Amino acid sequence: MKIRFHGAWVIGEPFPSVESVLKRGESGGKTRRVVFGSDDLSRWDSSFLIFLDKLEKFLQSSGLQVDREGLPEGARRLLKLAAAVPGKETNRGTSRVSFLEKLGKETLRVYKNFTDMMEFIGEICLALARLFRGKARVRLSDVFVFVQECGAEALPIVTLISVLVGLILAFVGAIQLKLFGAQIYVANLVVLAMAREMGAMMTGIIMAGRTGAAFAAQLGTMQVNEEIDAFRTLGVPPTEFLVLPRMLALMLMMPLLCVYANFMGIFGGTAVGVFMLDLPLIQYFNQTKDAVTLTDFSIGIFKSVIFGALVALAGCFQGMRCGRSSAAVGLAATAAVVSGIVFIVVSDSIVTVITSILGI
Repeated sequence: MKIRFHGAWVIGEPFPSVESVLKRGESGGKTRRVVFGSDDLSRWDSSFLIFLDKLEKFLQSSGLQVDREGLPEGARRLLKLAAAVPGKETNRGTSRVSFLEKLGKETLRVYKNFTDMMEFIGEICLALARLFRGKARVRLSDVFVFVQECGAEALPIVTLISVLVGLILAFVGAIQLKLFGAQIYVANLVVLAMAREMGAMMTGIIMAGRTGAAFAAQLGTMQVNEEIDAFRTLGVPPTEFLVLPRMLALMLMMPLLCVYANFMGIFGGTAVGVFMLDLPLIQYFNQTKDAVTLTDFSIGIFKSVIFGALVALAGCFQGMRCGRSSAAVGLAATAAVVSGIVFIVVSDSIVTVITSILGI
């Protein structure tokens, strides 16, 4: 059977049904094969291709063979391309996902993330064991580079935030203590808050937003460029060569940044106490010295080491499991910051409860 097309087949023109076209087709005897004729076809556009696609599917479902040789060359190529890359089905008309199904999928996603994190922690522990045995593939120059990035280059932002936090603590405390004539205890408030909590926590949050996101973006970009796959192909463990230097550098620098943040916060509180409350500088200094002990500073420094490990863990984990697109790099950096801050708050709460139970 031969089906002839003539005239214009464009958007806006009336289109016949598939059945009517088949009835008008030239047929002789029993139909087994259908060919097209388009010599009289003047114009056509995408609507013609849509009609042909529907017609071919109907004919093939009827067990007939379709020959496209009589169609325009451009139409044949487009139909071939459409068959090679089938369109995706839309979600129109599908039923809504139930609450239990959403809950189940989210539970499975959280479980997978947890197992991936445990596996990543295990790889880091093995890499640390190899490092202590002197067999890890870690370049000392890489550690020094990351020490500079995590330490010296972070001093400006740590200085600004720490001084402002000290100012805020002293100002809020001064408003209340001034009602009782106990302005001198602003020194106790500032130094204890900075030494035990705020110094380590603010430094950890700063490094989560600054360094943790940078680690995730760096490793994520390497994942996109297949550089991490190249390391594995060459027999170089990415955990040792890429993750371990970053984690060691951040764990080394966090205690130093925490001590620096403590003194900057105390300096900010001193400015409020001396210039706003008119307290003598020597008296404020003596009150600060008597209010804090070495144990208070040690608790903050201990927290900073934990925060450094958690921030590096979150950043490197999100970078190593990043997808293969540029959008995935941004998502990995965002997830690194969010998970790093969550880890910091949760671990700080745990350490605070433990120290409270122990009475230190």
